[in-house]
Amino acid sequence: MTVVLMLLAIAVLLFLRVPVAFAFLGPGLGYLLLTGHSGGLAMRLVAESTASFPLLAIPLFILLGTLAGHAGIADRLFDFALALMGKVRGGLGYVSIGVSLGFSWMSGSAVADAAALGKVQVPQMEKHGYSRRFSVGVVGSSALIAPVMPPSIPAVIFAGLGAVSTGALFAASVLPALLMAVCLAVVVFIWVRRQPDITDVGFSWEQVLRTGRAVLLPLFAPVIILGGILGGFFTPTEAAAVGSLYMLILGFAYRRLRLRDLPRIFVETVMTTAAIMLIVASAALVGYVFARERVPQELASIMLTVTEDPTLFLVLVALLMLVLGTVVDAVAVLVLTVPMLMPIATEIGVDPIVLGVLMVLSLMIGLLTPPVGTVLYVLSSTLKIPVGDVFRGAAPFLIPMVIICLVIILFPGFVLWLPELLGL
Repeated sequence: MTVVLMLLAIAVLLFLRVPVAFAFLGPGLGYLLLTGHSGGLAMRLVAESTASFPLLAIPLFILLGTLAGHAGIADRLFDFALALMGKVRGGLGYVSIGVSLGFSWMSGSAVADAAALGKVQVPQMEKHGYSRRFSVGVVGSSALIAPVMPPSIPAVIFAGLGAVSTGALFAASVLPALLMAVCLAVVVFIWVRRQPDITDVGFSWEQVLRTGRAVLLPLFAPVIILGGILGGFFTPTEAAAVGSLYMLILGFAYRRLRLRDLPRIFVETVMTTAAIMLIVASAALVGYVFARERVPQELASIMLTVTEDPTLFLVLVALLMLVLGTVVDAVAVLVLTVPMLMPIATEIGVDPIVLGVLMVLSLMIGLLTPPVGTVLYVLSSTLKIPVGDVFRGAAPFLIPMVIICLVIILFPGFVLWLPELLGL
């Protein structure tokens, strides 16, 4: 009953639009004080939840993405993709997907991707006959590739909570992320066949060569980051630091960054990191309450009475993540559910890497669904478009996302092939 009351309190606070971290923090502190615990215990739980070496990669990957945005890397990728695909019918739709795919190797955040690319791509697409809804839909859905493709911030959080290899989880995420790009491109292909008013942008080899030279060095960043991690040269945290330094050098070399820009970039990084880590800390407090009230054991007992089949278990997990992802921030959901689901998965023989990839992808779908839908609100505020129009534009692109979740559930070897090939 205590847990039920606390969950109701959290639900009411979230409904009242209280920030997720404070919606968790208030009821968690209230439980501790009402059960005779000191405030010192809460402070210790909060501090210990963030004192993790794997989580140290989060601010560094955020810094990497922030530097890439300020260094104009997204603009260079867009120019190259536009020069390459401009003559293809529906080329701007494919450009949006390709740029998001390229930028995802550096950003790790769907919100950063949508904010950086939306204000550039959507006006260009509207100018060439694409509807506004379709334009924001393809940009928003393409942004979901970023938190799945390494370096993925949700994957770092899952790896830290689940005590699994971050490198293996990164490697396992590559093929699903690439499949996302392919499936989104199929939706674009089907849509443009019915749109006679779409115009092309034009093509010239001179433009391709000029813009191609401009992206050679930025595209070397994924080689440094992923090559270093998968090759065993860096830990993910070290790779994030090296990647940030590389992006900083590129920014100065391209004269897009100045020394006076660094304080603003660091403040932006700190603000984003603080928001994420505050959610991690407050959710850990609620997690302690759940552990004390034996919620994980009760949940395990209930789920094991329902099924011991790994496939059905993954289906239930995906459904749970799809529901929770629509109302609660993905980071908070991971912090709360990973400690509960991981022991059950281990007991019934589900590979933790498969579980991690499925949970991250399922949760990311929630970024494009109301009422939370962070990417929806980012695109709405950036482009001055009603949230409802953004969602209606993105809805057709959610279908392939769900299909990919089913592929992961039914064919876990698809996820595990690359980590096994690399010996991770």
